Amino acid sequence: MAEAIQNQLESRVDPTSPRFEKNMRAMAELVARMRNEEERLAEGGGGKAIESQHQKGRLTARERIALLIDPGTRLFETAIYAAHGMYEEWGGAPAAGVVTGLGRLHGRLFMLIVNDATVKAGAFFPMTAKKVIRAQNIAMENRIPLIYLVDSAGVFLPLQEDVFPDQDDFGRVFRNNAVISAMGIPQITAIMGMCVAGGAYLPVMCDHILMTDGSGLFLAGPALVQAAIGQKVSAEELGGASMHAQIAGTIDYREPTDEACIARIRSLVEKLGHRTAAPFDRRKAQPPLYAAEELYGIFEADPARPYDMREVLARIVDGSRFDEYKSEYGKTLLCGYARIGGYAVGIVANQKLHQQQTDHEGRKRMEFGGVVYTESAEKAARFIMDCNQSLVPLVFIHDVNGFMVGRDAEWSGIIRAGAKMVNAVSNSVVPKITVIVGGSFGAGHYAMCGKAYDPRFVFAWPSARYAVMSGESAAGTLVEIKIKQLERSGAKLGDDDRKRLYQEVKDTYDQQMDPRYGAARLWIDRIIDPIDTRDAVTAALDAASLNPDVPEFKVGVLQT
Repeated sequence: MAEAIQNQLESRVDPTSPRFEKNMRAMAELVARMRNEEERLAEGGGGKAIESQHQKGRLTARERIALLIDPGTRLFETAIYAAHGMYEEWGGAPAAGVVTGLGRLHGRLFMLIVNDATVKAGAFFPMTAKKVIRAQNIAMENRIPLIYLVDSAGVFLPLQEDVFPDQDDFGRVFRNNAVISAMGIPQITAIMGMCVAGGAYLPVMCDHILMTDGSGLFLAGPALVQAAIGQKVSAEELGGASMHAQIAGTIDYREPTDEACIARIRSLVEKLGHRTAAPFDRRKAQPPLYAAEELYGIFEADPARPYDMREVLARIVDGSRFDEYKSEYGKTLLCGYARIGGYAVGIVANQKLHQQQTDHEGRKRMEFGGVVYTESAEKAARFIMDCNQSLVPLVFIHDVNGFMVGRDAEWSGIIRAGAKMVNAVSNSVVPKITVIVGGSFGAGHYAMCGKAYDPRFVFAWPSARYAVMSGESAAGTLVEIKIKQLERSGAKLGDDDRKRLYQEVKDTYDQQMDPRYGAARLWIDRIIDPIDTRDAVTAALDAASLNPDVPEFKVGVLQT
């Protein structure tokens, strides 16, 4: 009888230890803060604006979504923190005035893009356009059908220079409509309020167009028409639902209410055909052997303290089974095969425990956890290439300080090894999903498939820290530069001045490392509760599995 393989991760965590309990409390506080903030963001423009929407006989964005998606399911929302802390001089723009995310209709996955008319009448701020474009890009990469529920006053005019002209601004939305349609990805649009000016092109460039009575669709509203050509005309006559249904023939379906319109969308969706699925392997999912709640206590609240990343993996992967690749070599990076939600995946994760390594001359050295060394970079590059060869999606789990520096590292060829890993990540053709659990600094962020390397999704725990280097390192470097500049101009700084300057720089840098700062700027698609990591990655793999096209894998010139 064949001997069973030993690929089950064993846990050595003591959930009764003081350290575990301290970590639990720290993570619980971060998650509670995140939940509270997300509840506030979900209120959009607030109670008065919601009441105003209801008085018009219209539902709010989130009420529409709740009716649209399958009963008992929830929207997997993306970018709720978009524009967080921005546009304060204009009263803010919660969630950038648009709700985006993955939802199921009749069991099928759709990308939903829904204007929130309670936020500045659904007007497009700069981040609104970028958020819509990010949702469209996710849909294009993964071949996900789209549904747009339009209720928008168009461009937020005081900021038009940052909304109108550039490659990732408002016009790109309509360009994407055309490209998505040409790719054969279904797009359904419902006009459920105002749809004016350039925004009027969005619904008309989609496959199916619905419109509710009382809505308006026109390139120029009545006031602008009168100012431009002196013509007086009502909004209904100019661009109401009956006109577009009976005279212009612009819309396909005219519906009396929001509820009827949503029912019609669901009826149309039920009849869409099905395309070939992706070639990635999936079997029936198995839960991990250990409780996800223990992730709170395993992850170290103190970035300087080590922890075992295998304990994290044991609470994410199916059956807590992990076929580790080259387990005795390049040990500051964990590479291996597993399943998440039934999907076969390759995992590249930073190991935070310090590791003893033997060099080519037989000398032993201690390697710092969370640092990428020459051996670990070479191992990861080869593993990433193997996953592409075998059609296995990749999951990158970040808690990385960066690449090792110093004479020994340079002599060992760290730049060459890092270039090899970056090359493999850059040219990877299988889906890549990134999860930032702790630090994600410098070139380590790049090599671990940061946002610039086209991961299908980027998720972050509330504990994530995201920058070119840590706050302490950056503050020390920047303060020294600033002190030299001041001293050259004749200023004399005492110890108190130096401390104050250091703290000011560090506070600014720490604020920018906060995952909410990155999520506000769409560097992160979703901040997730650690307990939900497995579900988030599975949702991303569900999306990726809709795209059957996997290009040929090529790496070009590879450093050896």
